[in-house]
Amino acid sequence: MAAVPGGRRSGTAAGTRFFCTAGRGLEPFLMREVRSRLAATQVEYISGKVFFTTCSDLNMLKKLKSAERLFLLIKKQLPFNVSSVSKGKIFNEMQRLTNDDPESWLNAISIWKNLLELDAKKVKLSQKNANPLKRKVGENDIIAKKLKTAQMQEIQENKECQMEKQIEEETLEQGNFTTKRDKSQEELQNDVAEAVDTQKQNDLTFRVSCRCSGAIAKTFTAQIFIHLSDIYCVVGIPVFRVPLARRAYIKTAGLRSTIAWAMASLAEIKAGAVVLDPMCGLGTILLEAAKEWPDVYYMGADVSDSQLLGACDNLKAAGLKDKIELLKASVIELPLPSESVDTIISDIPFGKKFKLGKDIKHIIQEMERVLRVGGTIVLLLSEDHHRRLKSCEESSVPLNSKGSRTDKPGSTECLNPEEKAAISEPASSSFAASNQECLDRMPPFGSLVPVECYRVSLGKTDALIYKYKKSHSPGQ
Repeated sequence: MAAVPGGRRSGTAAGTRFFCTAGRGLEPFLMREVRSRLAATQVEYISGKVFFTTCSDLNMLKKLKSAERLFLLIKKQLPFNVSSVSKGKIFNEMQRLTNDDPESWLNAISIWKNLLELDAKKVKLSQKNANPLKRKVGENDIIAKKLKTAQMQEIQENKECQMEKQIEEETLEQGNFTTKRDKSQEELQNDVAEAVDTQKQNDLTFRVSCRCSGAIAKTFTAQIFIHLSDIYCVVGIPVFRVPLARRAYIKTAGLRSTIAWAMASLAEIKAGAVVLDPMCGLGTILLEAAKEWPDVYYMGADVSDSQLLGACDNLKAAGLKDKIELLKASVIELPLPSESVDTIISDIPFGKKFKLGKDIKHIIQEMERVLRVGGTIVLLLSEDHHRRLKSCEESSVPLNSKGSRTDKPGSTECLNPEEKAAISEPASSSFAASNQECLDRMPPFGSLVPVECYRVSLGKTDALIYKYKKSHSPGQ
């Protein structure tokens, strides 16, 4: 396995156990990413979460693009038995879960503190070495005061929550609901203060909440921080206050950043390539791609002035205005020569505001025209788009590389078998079966052969990420 491309922590040769939350359908992307970016081991998943072990520091962990949030894993075990309807009994079970093994909490919190302290030292060092002439007098003192004020406010909020026993609700991506209360926080902090020999331990605070889904959610409104479902029980500490999916370089969000990055990761972007998003909107896909693969010529086109203005603002905020060219153009009449683009990545709009209807066929045909032979198209399609494309081409028979007809209409054989095996290896058999089912339902579109498919969640609805390869020039 390749070495971690970045810093590693000393003293944790075996690595630290983490888990990330992920949008439904993005687990295969996250599993591949933690392996390649963090050299992670012991990678496994349950729906909506990916578990892994790594020696990477916070700087590398922050670079994860397909994850929603990152947690330090304390405990993962089988679910509670919810045969009893007594809330008191279930609450006692939850107390036992958190109190029976205080050492696991102490170890996890110690690692957590070490991670944060190491990161703080690196930030302080980088600020010191950045440019001494531009630093204002007393800047570090101001920062320290702000941090202290923020810590005091957080402590006060936690105390108020404890006094009032207030239950806060938060909306989860998988339709779960969360209630929070810091009833056991003081006891846990006292245990930590006694066990960890440091003067700053009294300042250590963290919020406790609980997530429930499945049968237990109907029985009990939990009051301690745990992730519960019918198949698992997970306890963890959030590593960062701000979710990883909330990108600092995106001023105005369009498509979900994790979805945009996942699409770009499938596109086989190479240095010097020409990459086009012909329906770029606010430019989220181009931003994610340009941040990850900078040595590329990017173009974004859209027919809407307001969308292009928003995209321009995003490019300026991200410092990528010189990396991405924006064009006002219709996706069905792109001002580009035939076979002039290496890669196309696009979110095909859908919903009440967008009624493409049969135009989806003309859109894909124009993309096919400007794409080079051997090039890649990655599209985000709604179920309606999928049905229309299938009805357009289900009677067609694809051509093979020699120009003769294939034996099986709708064949979805990958143009590069080794590449297909490498891509599907990290994913589980269930993901592979689901993706193959999507491929089997989608015939080629002219010279565009579908090679990969992923069903992903957009919140209230699902969509399909399709990857196509152009096998030949039309008419050959």
